[in-house]
Formats: sequence, structure tokens, C-alpha cells
Amino acid sequence: MCIKDLVSIITPTYNCGKFIAETIESVQSQTYKKWEMIIVDDYSTDNTKAVVELYQKQDSRIKYYCLDENSGAAVARTKAMELATGQYIAFLDSDDLWMPDKLEKQINFMCDNDYAFTCTAYQHMSEDGQMMEKVLKVIPKTNYNRLLLDCPVGNSTVIYDVSKMGKFKVPNIRKRNDDALWLAMLKKEKYIYGFSEVLMKYRLRNNSISSNKISLLKYTWQLYRDIEELSILTSVWHICWWGCIKIFRLK
Repeated sequence: MCIKDLVSIITPTYNCGKFIAETIESVQSQTYKKWEMIIVDDYSTDNTKAVVELYQKQDSRIKYYCLDENSGAAVARTKAMELATGQYIAFLDSDDLWMPDKLEKQINFMCDNDYAFTCTAYQHMSEDGQMMEKVLKVIPKTNYNRLLLDCPVGNSTVIYDVSKMGKFKVPNIRKRNDDALWLAMLKKEKYIYGFSEVLMKYRLRNNSISSNKISLLKYTWQLYRDIEELSILTSVWHICWWGCIKIFRLK
């Protein structure tokens, strides 16, 4: 069993009042109790703030910060990381859910193997919370070049050791900013290691910003060309590979 070091949970949110209570409760149910949950609101227009404040009153580990204007998930994640004080940073989107032993098992996996950067398998659920058959497995270890091909990392599964890797600024693109962050981190740490157990439930929402694969093309190109500064030829190759993988999965 590892020493119980503080885990800072990074949760950007925007108009997630319908889902965020369940997300918070999945954190409160963790067997690993030494955590802080930093919720950064990207200027929601629904009841997100009111819902979070109800939980704040009962649990001082929950922190809430609202941006002055709608700026995107990348800005919200970066702000939350700036506010984090834990040795570990874990990422959890405001509509996803963790299994109760997620933190305990993954932190022990990191400590036992001296890993600084890890992710886990996860399972899809419908917008209304019904579990689906699809399970996203992990690769035992993923490096920068492998992640470029087709990111095998579920955002809400990632934990990394701040004491070994430091803090990062999330590249400011509206979509695929999580992939851009993992690529930046893999320039500092050689691998992200996969833990094979399913420890997260990923909610598939009908109006999700990532649900329209065609609209992602522009941001995928921006990721390759502007952020990673790949050549035009290399970027085209990766776009074609990425597109083929998405088409194959849709079928």
C-alpha cells in the first residue's frame, strides 16, 4: 500500500448541471480519501454552480472556481492545474464517472512500478447512464509516436505524478486539447503506462463537442500542424490514418 499522498482531481465543466452531481458522488465514494476536487467552470449558463455549491457546503475537499468568460476546456483545465496542490493530478470530466476503487488501484499501480504517468481501461455508458458493451482497452505502454496515430488514452482515466513531471499548460484548441496535453507530457516522460482494469465510465452524450468526427478534422489538422509542428506530408499521413480508424470504428 502506498503512502496516502494528496491527489488533485481536475474537472473542467460547462453546462453540466444535469450530470455533475453524479460525477462528484463518484469521487466521494472513492476508497482513497486523500483528494481535492478542483472544479473550474467555463462560465456555465445553467445550474452547474448551484449544484456544486450544495456539495461544497458538505465537503471542504471540493473547490469551485468560475472563469470570467467562456474560454474552452483547455483554459479551464490549465486553471485547475494551476490551483492544484497534490503530488498527483488526476483528470475527470464533469459527466464521467469513476469506479469506487479507481484512485486506490491506480495510485498503487504507479507506486509499485515507479510509474509517473498512467491511464486505465474504461467502458462506455449512454447519456442516461446505462452501461454499454463497449470496453476501451489500454496499451501496456504508449509513447509519443504511438499516441500520434490514434490516441488510446481516455481523458478521465489519466493520473500523473507532479513531483516527477511538473505542471503543464494545456494547448488552447477547442477540441483534442486533451490529446495535445498527453503529447506535451510524452515529450517529458517517455511512456504513459496502461492499467488493464476498467476504472472509469465514459458518458456518450448526443451533443458532445467530440461526438461529430467530421468536425474534428479541422482541429486534428491544427493539432498536427500548429501545435506539434509536423510537416505537411506527415500531417496528411496522420490525418488519413486517423480518418480510417474513425471510419472503421463507426462500422
